[in-house]
Amino acid sequence: MTFPTALVKAPFAHRGFHDLNAGRPENSPAAFSAAIERGYGIELDVQLSSDGQAMVFHDYALDRLTAEAGPIQQRTAAELAQITLKGGTDTVQTLPEILTLIGGRVPLLVEIKDQDGAMGNNIGPLETMTAQALQGYGGDVAVMSFNPNTVAMMAQLAPTLPRGIVTSAYRYADWPLSRATCDHLREIPDYDRSAACFISHEVDDLSRARVADLRKAGTMVCCWTVRSAEIEATARQYADNITFEGYDALPAA
Repeated sequence: MTFPTALVKAPFAHRGFHDLNAGRPENSPAAFSAAIERGYGIELDVQLSSDGQAMVFHDYALDRLTAEAGPIQQRTAAELAQITLKGGTDTVQTLPEILTLIGGRVPLLVEIKDQDGAMGNNIGPLETMTAQALQGYGGDVAVMSFNPNTVAMMAQLAPTLPRGIVTSAYRYADWPLSRATCDHLREIPDYDRSAACFISHEVDDLSRARVADLRKAGTMVCCWTVRSAEIEATARQYADNITFEGYDALPAA
């Protein structure tokens, strides 16, 4: 599988074009609408509700992004729909609701958050619901995850969807993982096994030899998270596209 060219042209607004000062929380309909208005692609995250729905939300807990507390997996989709995101008026939405909002107007990257807790194989429900939600979606879309087992599962559940691994320098201090797991994931050994066609790599680690080797072999390289035009200029020497926030990236021509 090759990465569609439509997903390379426009930079991806990280969790939508969010800005709390403008009333646009991350992963909110307001942030997604702002990205669409500016011609940006959209990157969003999905987590699982207690009743098995794919919810558009980044964190495992509600505390940072809402006035509620506790794991998102302890609330139903209906309960989450009543919880307002801090800094705006939007509530937590399901993936199908957000897909309807976007409607194929801009390219989309869906990050499936690791549900195992250690990048292992205790996964399945969120991957299944994500695949079901994207079945028949008319826009340009790809799925990705830090957990390569999730990516491999998506190859089985939705073989026609482009898929990739979110990759990192895996510095020990930055990850609640064992050193052995960090050491394993750092050099992206699961790329072929997971049937991926792209990676999205940590921006300040883009010069890694493994990233260059994959790109030379035809892998599309995206990166996360670019926070200035200056960083973008450097990142584009190593990457085909960017995921950005906090400034106005140049949209597709």
